[in-house]
Amino acid sequence: MDLQGTLIETLGMEITTLEEGKVIATMPVDGRTRQPFGLLHGGASVALAETVASIGAYHLVDQEKQAVVGLEINANHIRGKKDGIVTAIATVLHSGRKTMVWDIKIVDEEEKLICISRCTMAVIDL
Repeated sequence: MDLQGTLIETLGMEITTLEEGKVIATMPVDGRTRQPFGLLHGGASVALAETVASIGAYHLVDQEKQAVVGLEINANHIRGKKDGIVTAIATVLHSGRKTMVWDIKIVDEEEKLICISRCTMAVIDL
C-alpha cells in the first residue's frame, strides 16, 4: 500500500501494528493536526480513526475482488491535547459480507482517553 501523497503521510500517521482485526497507529499533535486554539483538531482525530478502521477492514477482504469505503463514523472527543503523540487502537466488532464495524480508541502517551470513535465500513465489489 503506497501512502505517499496521502492524508496519512500529510498528517504524519504511522501504522505500528497490523493484525487480523486490529490496527494501531500513531499521529503527532503538531501544526499539521492542531486547530487554531492550539489543541488537537477533532477532524484530525476522526481522520486517524477512519484511517485505522479502513486499513484494518481492507486487510480482512479479498483485495483482488473487493474494496472498503467509510460508510459512517462518529466520535466523542473526551480530552484535549496540545502536543506529543496520540495512538489509535482499532478493533473489529463486526465483520460481515457487506459491512464491518470498528471500535477505535485514541489515547495519549499515558493511555488517557482522548477520543472514542465507531466507524462502519462498506465492503464493495470491484
